[in-house]
Amino acid sequence: MISPLARFHHVRAVLFDLDGTLVDSAPDLGAAADQMRLDRGLASIPFEKYRRLAGSGARGMIEVAFGLTPEDAGFAALKDEFFVNYTRCLTQRTRPFDGAAGLVAALARRGLVWGVVTNKAARFSEPLTRAMDMFATAAVVVSGDTTPHTKPHPAPLFEAARRVGLEPAVCMYVGDDERDILAGRAAGMATVAACYGYLGRTADTRLWGADAEIKSPADLLELLAPA
Repeated sequence: MISPLARFHHVRAVLFDLDGTLVDSAPDLGAAADQMRLDRGLASIPFEKYRRLAGSGARGMIEVAFGLTPEDAGFAALKDEFFVNYTRCLTQRTRPFDGAAGLVAALARRGLVWGVVTNKAARFSEPLTRAMDMFATAAVVVSGDTTPHTKPHPAPLFEAARRVGLEPAVCMYVGDDERDILAGRAAGMATVAACYGYLGRTADTRLWGADAEIKSPADLLELLAPA
């Protein structure tokens, strides 16, 4: 049992990363990249290899599928193709993590504001969140192209706080990647590492500097002041 921590009792809003924190989108992301291999007559790659870098979106999926990075020739064309594939399968296999829907429902019952801050572009984040009932009570969805900057820059988090009418100091940010924690800390928010997510390249969450860690979405409620 996680004891409520005094430093979280002031929290009035909980903001979440999307992929790897609230929803498991890795199956659709991996499928979009693997289809590119199949279209070229290449062998399929095991899904778990895609999963680890799912939080990096197109960059991570293309790296797994073809061993290319944004600096490599041909990456831009592959990224465009990946986006076409991903648009076609955006919601086919993506599901909320176990307990995520119950978590946000509980936040709403407690009168806490909640929302999403993601690096995912709006052309993907908006249809994805519209397709899932759990996002009906979200007060805000800030996407990767909402502001001129993406995480780990704090600008998207500042924008989310502005839109919900609260100071960053009374907000919490929850994410499964080191850049989420860096962004939250830079914005002056309480930070929580979602250790059940994709975790990116630096999987040792103890090095991220988060205020707390959770092993499941439901654990977050135990960090907050009782209803």
